[in-house]
Parts: sequence; structure tokens; C-alpha cells
Amino acid sequence: MNTLEKVRKHFNHYADFREKWLEKSKYFHSEDLAYFKSLIPKNCSVLEIGCGNGNLIGNLNVNKAVGIDISDRLIYEAKKKFPNCNFLYSAVENLDETFKRSEKFDYIILSDTIGYFEDIQNNLNLLHNICSKDTRIVVSYFSALWSPILSLALKFNLKMPDLKPPLFSSLDLRTFLEISNFETIKIEKKIIFPLKFLGIEKILNRIFANLPFINHLNLRQYLIARSNSIINKKVADSVSIIIPCKNESGNIQKCIERIPEFCKKIEIIIVEGGSSDDTWEKINEIISNNKYSKKFKIRSFKQDGKGKKNAVMLGFEKAQNEILMILDSDMTVQPEDLEKFWNKIINNDGEFINGSRLIYPMKKNAMQFLNYVANKTFSHLFSWILGQRFTDTLCGTKVISKADFIRLKEVSNIFDKLDPFGDFYLIFGANKLNLKVQEIPIRYFSREYGETQISRFKDGIKLLKLVTYAYFKFKIISFK
Repeated sequence: MNTLEKVRKHFNHYADFREKWLEKSKYFHSEDLAYFKSLIPKNCSVLEIGCGNGNLIGNLNVNKAVGIDISDRLIYEAKKKFPNCNFLYSAVENLDETFKRSEKFDYIILSDTIGYFEDIQNNLNLLHNICSKDTRIVVSYFSALWSPILSLALKFNLKMPDLKPPLFSSLDLRTFLEISNFETIKIEKKIIFPLKFLGIEKILNRIFANLPFINHLNLRQYLIARSNSIINKKVADSVSIIIPCKNESGNIQKCIERIPEFCKKIEIIIVEGGSSDDTWEKINEIISNNKYSKKFKIRSFKQDGKGKKNAVMLGFEKAQNEILMILDSDMTVQPEDLEKFWNKIINNDGEFINGSRLIYPMKKNAMQFLNYVANKTFSHLFSWILGQRFTDTLCGTKVISKADFIRLKEVSNIFDKLDPFGDFYLIFGANKLNLKVQEIPIRYFSREYGETQISRFKDGIKLLKLVTYAYFKFKIISFK
């Protein structure tokens, strides 16, 4: 009997008892489901491979839910239990026959399934055919560190009997994904106490389990990945560069002059924020003399609110091209560096490109020492909270596609009022969408004209509030 038949026979044998075992580990499955709900937006199409009786995908309440499993008896139970979902009796090896090449899913879940594959690499390779460039693969699995405890759970009848599939570390799983041409975007580790006991499970799982180093002891690991085999036939050839400016009369013309001509269609959108100098007059002068008309299309707007975030969002809304870039008019980040950002996003090396000022040595007086320390500290905190590396969250130069920005707005409304900077509105939204983040080290220069708009202590307090909110939203409250 081959591996596939053994697995089918095993799960068919326990199909009638599956509900009983789910009830025994009800708390664990509720925590697992809560994390998936925080990860996957409701307006998505989702495929679960190895869906069993549909307990996970049937409770996600997404727009389109499809589950496949090699146990015909479990599929029969799933159809009865969740009539609004589509369940198919099929093996992952038959994906090409089960789905048309044109059918794509936003998310593909492999929950406790990967250990039953006879050839993990071959089976993962089959998933590329049902992936779009935006599809995210979610692999959830038990940690190899828990092998002795899970064996004890089996012995004391606390866990459904299984075929003793191998347990893998997150590095093992990441390697399997990598050799199958999937890129891991993020790894999360959750649940250190899988039982309900006098309420202490909430403290242990919401706070203790999320602490650095301790989280490596958690039972559950989740890897979110994207396909590297998807070739976008239409490569972007247009960009909108948003330049927010206030009291930058002495900088704005030099800033525009130094922007390189790195693609076919470049649109510059200048958003002026109530300057006390002649910045607005200078902008109109630049546009009216038509000096740059062959190189760029330049448009200008007066912002309808206050702060850089309001200016950037207005510019994004007015933008007409495929890629959106932010460039500060103080030129502390060199306009010539925009070409580096452009090359990364059109080559699909990243979907959200973030500049980092804190890697190269800085020019003298470019950033005050306390600002430098604060930026470093907050970057480490946000990297831990978000599960993705950010060495510089407050660098003003960021790049995203217009299409992804439209999607981002749907998941970022909860951050809208909280973030006065705009950086975190974009970073948190990109994280919620599980976009691939790529950082570009850039050299940071001191400004030659004008004064910074940043208030060190006032804005520092706002950042502390943001860290606290992000910790509760991403690490605790979203994981109910």
C-alpha cells in the first residue's frame, strides 16, 4: 500500500470520530482559527489542502472557500457541516485535474498537511499553477520541539491518533518552500499552552508566548510565502512621484532637477502644505516655465488638511500611474536613488519598498543623536511586532503599486487616525496584506535649506503610542 492509500485509509477510519477529537482540543483549535482570521481578510478566495471535515476553512467566513481532501468520508462530513463552502474529494497530486489553469486563489492553506506528503517538494511545486502574483501560501504545523509532548498526548488519549508524520522546524519548512520556488515572507509562532485552565491560558498565549526567544518554544508555527514562479506579463512602465513640501522654496526646484528619467512615464505630484514662505509660488513658476515638460508631467495641489500623511494620501489619490513613490523635498534622501527603488519593484524583488537611512554611515549633522537612537529602537520593536525586518520605519522614501495601495486602504482604516506620520499607515497595511517588504539602504544627508518639520519629543510620544497599539493589535488582540 503506497503512502497516499495509507493516509486515505487512516483518515477514513477516524472520520466518524473527528468531531469528538475536535471537541477535546476545542481551545487549541479556537486559538488556531483566531490567528487565521487575523491573517486572512474576509473578502478573499481561499483553498485549504487537506481540509478534513472543514473545521478550519468552514469557519473563516470568507467570500469563496474551497477545501480538498483525500478522505471521501471527511469530505462527506464537511459538505453536511458547511454547505456554503465547496468541498472536493481530491489529492494534491491531482490539482491540475481538479482546477482549471485560470482558477487562482488569494490564499492557499496547508494546515497540518505537509507532513503527510510523500514528496513535499513535488507537491508544493504543483501549487504554482493556482497562484497569482498576489497569492499567499500559509503553512501551519506543529513545532518539532513539541514532539515528546505530542507523543504523551497520544498516549493519554488527548490527541487523535495519527500516522506519526515527521515534525519540522520553521527552518526545515522554509527550506522546503525555498527549493519549491516559494519565498517566505513572514514566520509567526503561537500558542505555548494549548489547554484551557483557569484563565491562565490567555496570559500565557497572548503575552508570554509572544516575547522574544520564548516564542521559539511555542507549539504552533505559521509560514506565509509567495510564489516566485509567477511572471507578470505586463511590466509597469509608469510612476507617480509624490513630493510633499512645506516651506521648501529653496529645495523644490533642485529636487525636481535631480530626479532621474528611469522609466517611460514619470508623473510628479507636488503637494504643498500651507507654507509661510514662497514655496507655492515657486511650484507654480516651475510648472509654468515648461522646462521639464519633455521629461516629466508635473501637477501640484494644496493639501486639504495638515501633516505629511495628509499630503501623501492626497498625492496617492490623485496619482494616475502604476507605481507610487514618496520623495521628501528636503533632499536628505537623494532623488537619484529613486531608480534603485524602481528596479526592485518592477523586478518583483519586493511589493513594498522601504528606504533605510540607518545602514550607511551618515553625513555629519544629518540626524541628531537622540533621533538616531530612537529610530533604531523603534525599528527593532516594530520588526519584532510585525514579524518582518524594518531597520528604519520612518524613512520618508517608500514605494508601492497603485493596485496594492487600493487593497491596502481596505485593511488600514483602523490605523488611519492613529498614525499622524503616514509611514505606519503604509507599513501596517503592507503587513496585513502580507506584502513582500524589501529595504533599500540609502545614504542620508543633512538638509541644505529650511528646518525640519519634526518635533522630537512630541512625535516621540506619538511613536510610543503607536508601538503600544501595534503590540496589542498584531500580537495580542488580533489573536483571540
